[in-house]
Amino acid sequence: MGQMPDTLDLLITIAKLGVILVVILTLAANLVLAERRLLAWIQDRQGPNRVGPQGLLQPLADLIKLVTKEDLCPDGADRWLFLLAPAMAAIPAILTFAVIPFGPPLSLLGREIPLQVVDLHVGVLFFVALSSIAVYGVALGGWASNSKYALLGGIRGLAQLISYELVMGLSLAPVVMLARSFSLNDIVAAQADLPFILFQPVAFALFFISILAECKRTPFDLPEAESELVAGFHAEYSGLRFGLFFVGEYLNVIVLGALATTFFLGGWHGPLLPPIVWFCAKVSAFCFLFIWIRGTLPRLRSDQLMQLCWKVLTPVALGNILCTGWWLTIKP
Repeated sequence: MGQMPDTLDLLITIAKLGVILVVILTLAANLVLAERRLLAWIQDRQGPNRVGPQGLLQPLADLIKLVTKEDLCPDGADRWLFLLAPAMAAIPAILTFAVIPFGPPLSLLGREIPLQVVDLHVGVLFFVALSSIAVYGVALGGWASNSKYALLGGIRGLAQLISYELVMGLSLAPVVMLARSFSLNDIVAAQADLPFILFQPVAFALFFISILAECKRTPFDLPEAESELVAGFHAEYSGLRFGLFFVGEYLNVIVLGALATTFFLGGWHGPLLPPIVWFCAKVSAFCFLFIWIRGTLPRLRSDQLMQLCWKVLTPVALGNILCTGWWLTIKP
């Protein structure tokens, strides 16, 4: 009898993992459709509108196309690393969802069920560690393909992701200092009255710019610069493995929007509406902003990208940490 609660907790955790996996993969597929329709609206043209009513079955058509295409591996490629790279791009984004709190705990059948797979006391460090692992998907995909264009895209991606990962980590230091905890639940609880964006607008701006670069989104899509690198680090991929890279990208858009909501916008806190509705609305706003920026801004040059990181954003992030520490010291 003493083992029953442990077994039930395990089943609840597995159920939450299953729900999250189904929901986020569905959201990633539909985010592709939403982006294509929104970009068409921004650029005054027609988006997908032939497959299903209003083009709603376009994600299914894309999936069928990817499944039926031949899965190729180039001659001379490192086969095992070539096959592993797409998974390395998608799995870290999926695992990050495990520590995001989607709402307050629910009471069900006399039990309190957290709307979070696991509450790690080092949730911020867990996120930073997983984001560093995602770098390997880009690096291995470019190196293992035995193609100079893919290799150049992988090198660009490696330099970009490592550089902006530093800015992202530094931008989160003031959030941890204000919440006095690495737990995402504690960070959300510390914003019950006011969101951290009001106290840390500079940190929010730094974090938002860095997650744009981490997602390899315009204007930071240098690793996929089709005008000079064919398609960048995934130039030699086809079929489902090609699609996995984009699944990872769109999963990153959702998960980083959820983390920006958690760190700076108060998470699920909000008046009148249910907490989960507030959380989803804030994440959706970030996804819209990502798409809006893609339809508006041109791509930077590679040297401008790196200068922005090391000569502007990194010094500003370090200065912001010092100012936050000084403010916390003198605050009564």
